[in-house]
Amino acid sequence: MKKSKTLIIGAGLAGLSASFFLKRDYRIFEKEATPGGLCRSRHFNGYTFDYDGHLLHFRDKDILNLVQKLMGGNLICTRRNSWINSFGCYTRYPFQANLFGLPKNVIKECVLGFIDAQLNGNVNKYNQTNFKQWTLRTFGPGIARHFMLPYNNKFWTIPAHRLTCEWVDGYIPIPSIKDVLGGTIAQSKKRFGYNAQFWYPRKGGIENLIFALRRRIKNNIHTLHQVAEIDLKTRTVTFCNGRKARFINLISTLPLPEMLKLIPHLPPKIKAALSKLKYTSVFCLNLGVARGNISDKHWVYFPEKKIIFFRVGFPHNFSSALVPPGKSSLYAEVSYSPDRPVNKKDLVKRILKDLRKVEILSAADTIEVCEPVDIEYAYIIYDRNYTESTKTIREYLNQHHIYPIGRYGRWKYMTMEDTILDGKKIAEVLQGDKIAQGCLREK
Repeated sequence: MKKSKTLIIGAGLAGLSASFFLKRDYRIFEKEATPGGLCRSRHFNGYTFDYDGHLLHFRDKDILNLVQKLMGGNLICTRRNSWINSFGCYTRYPFQANLFGLPKNVIKECVLGFIDAQLNGNVNKYNQTNFKQWTLRTFGPGIARHFMLPYNNKFWTIPAHRLTCEWVDGYIPIPSIKDVLGGTIAQSKKRFGYNAQFWYPRKGGIENLIFALRRRIKNNIHTLHQVAEIDLKTRTVTFCNGRKARFINLISTLPLPEMLKLIPHLPPKIKAALSKLKYTSVFCLNLGVARGNISDKHWVYFPEKKIIFFRVGFPHNFSSALVPPGKSSLYAEVSYSPDRPVNKKDLVKRILKDLRKVEILSAADTIEVCEPVDIEYAYIIYDRNYTESTKTIREYLNQHHIYPIGRYGRWKYMTMEDTILDGKKIAEVLQGDKIAQGCLREK
């Protein structure tokens, strides 16, 4: 049984990033036949679909430069063209800065509420409050009632008062009063938010980022190796095929609940923390449509309850190479969880019905590809148990030289850039032979 200094479980974006920066004395084990995790693309009759929407957003210049170097010329930057569908019309994203086009009574309620909140509210106080309170204090009752609360209830699948605000900073734009007033007179051209522009492969789909990383990594990726057990006493990983591997350090990109189930004899305290981890799942329906230019938008948010999906994206506008000439593609996303289950047997039919209701599809459209993707672990829910539970679990695992990384390993809301950075950070700690204990504590 070979022993490596570092074992990496999972060859998705996080695991490949860690291995890219580690460079030595590691092995990666992946349960699927090929690397990629959820950062994969599917190809059908000339159409290319990712496993749900995958777009690159960069705040770190070093990571941007790295990805550009890895991808060569196969990366394009695009200015975001995203919208919201409500009250029977389209308004630009973000809602709070683009009220133009909404009913006059809605605009009035939103503007007066926002001004009052900004002048008299407790704005930007994330701590010791829930998301509903923060939304009302920051945006006022109008914007909260007409977009913020219904959309986020739909997306997260739980009421906003059960959400904390640990995920909010940097993800929800807060415009000025001047911005809001300007956005009621005409469509705002100002860019808001971290995703005002995005990068995407010119051809081949998002999996080309995985291919680019894979080419830079030594041939020590072992596929078709699903973990059966992690023995903390002997520091041994046993795989379903009977193979075993020993480790000094273990980097795990598995969803945190799944990884913990692989460790026998968990202490009661850890089992209790595990039971409190919550998440949403996403049912994504990919469609290839035999009609060109069904939309000029990149994606659209749907806050209203009467529409089943919370978002629709249009990959043919990310890159024209993703569809055959004269054709279009889209994906529709539906959140679900134990708090809000869905009937999957009827879900495809309901999605198609609602796509016609909002006039994205017409009755005459020919659908050439209809491919559902059911993603069990999609988004981490930040509730009142989140901080203490993840802290307890992280400290326990770090004591045993196990370091969870990535969105699902770390159990944290992350962009793809954040995931790459997470792999880089743990590699720097382990490669430098520093004491890794506590290295993944939240900053």
